[in-house]
Amino acid sequence: MVANDKGHNPQHTFIDLFCGAGGLSLGFHRAGFRCVSAIDSDACAIETYRSNFKDHVVRTLITENTALERADVIIGGPPCQGFSSAGLRRAGDQRNTLIRVFAELVAKWKPRAFVFENVEGFLTVGSGNRVIDLLEPLIETGYRIHLQKINAANYGVPQHRKRVIAIGGLGWDPSFPKPTHMAFGAPGASKVYRHLSLSPTLEEALEGLPTPQSELPGNPSGHYARELSELDQRRIRLLEPGQTMRDLPPELWHESYRRRAHRRVKDGTPTERRGGAPAGVRRLHGNQPSKAITSGAISEFVHPDEDRYLTLRECARIQTFPDDFEFSGNATQCILQIGNAVPPRLAHVIANSVLHDLQSNSTSILSSVGALLTFVPTISTGLSPALQQTCKRIEERFGERHENRQLRL
Repeated sequence: MVANDKGHNPQHTFIDLFCGAGGLSLGFHRAGFRCVSAIDSDACAIETYRSNFKDHVVRTLITENTALERADVIIGGPPCQGFSSAGLRRAGDQRNTLIRVFAELVAKWKPRAFVFENVEGFLTVGSGNRVIDLLEPLIETGYRIHLQKINAANYGVPQHRKRVIAIGGLGWDPSFPKPTHMAFGAPGASKVYRHLSLSPTLEEALEGLPTPQSELPGNPSGHYARELSELDQRRIRLLEPGQTMRDLPPELWHESYRRRAHRRVKDGTPTERRGGAPAGVRRLHGNQPSKAITSGAISEFVHPDEDRYLTLRECARIQTFPDDFEFSGNATQCILQIGNAVPPRLAHVIANSVLHDLQSNSTSILSSVGALLTFVPTISTGLSPALQQTCKRIEERFGERHENRQLRL
């Protein structure tokens, strides 16, 4: 299985908080790290993790008082559903407070380094409150931190997946991994890193998969296509690559899509002026990276060439999980684990960067003063009002300890 790959070097250790199915763990394992423990509270995710990482110690409770073993690195992606842009935002969602739990555990147990991952909505919820929740206890403890928004497609993942990555070193300046690919097929994606190779496409990600089976479990596991209703068949047949539900006749719209497409907000601004309703259903381009895989992918993303939705295994492929990585639970539970995971290929790039730092002299203590080394909330030229507010608060709170001045305003 996954955790028994040869070439494993146990010299450096990690703890995975909020491990989920194990995307981050898989990337660090492949880089040669040894897992001390992995912790999560989701029963299906834990079952998935245990079945794929048989020699990892898995625990099921995380609070600010959780006792941790000593490890070189603590990694983790606290649950993000409370402020994911893919769903309904709930600013008071208790899951949001787990950001602070992650930060306080790292500050208490003081690993040599930490890696944090979350959705881009993390930057703007509560006018930047969650960013402060993360940075404040860590900088006070002496961590020197890079916090940047990235597109996973720039790191060899065959999808446009914007995420926030924070990497910190205790008393030393960590590296931030450099992009390996140029993204394309999304607005503004190809304006940067033009000298690099193109990101892998959806077709390349799915290459070699057979026709999906019609029944469970599929071969490889999860590669089965559920039977479609007559209405779904009509919708899908009309869609060309790149088209969404808004391109269909209104009589074929989902009722939920119809309500969202016509709602108005309190100030009278039409929803479409604020980005419009979600796509509802979308046929993907085969010759471009996929859109971001979420928990709705198996009921929203249509195969580029075939009149069906993506299978669980195809979604896992797009997330860069190997075909022998198996997910536990029903289809809804499996796609939630897949959609929430850090792509192992991205995790591997990050892990290699951290490993290089740990093996070099760069981790010698340079300063006992924590600092925000870089804060890059976007690679675009413009900022939304919400992001401008966050940037202003970060500058005011951490400006004196923001040494490289890469705060992009």
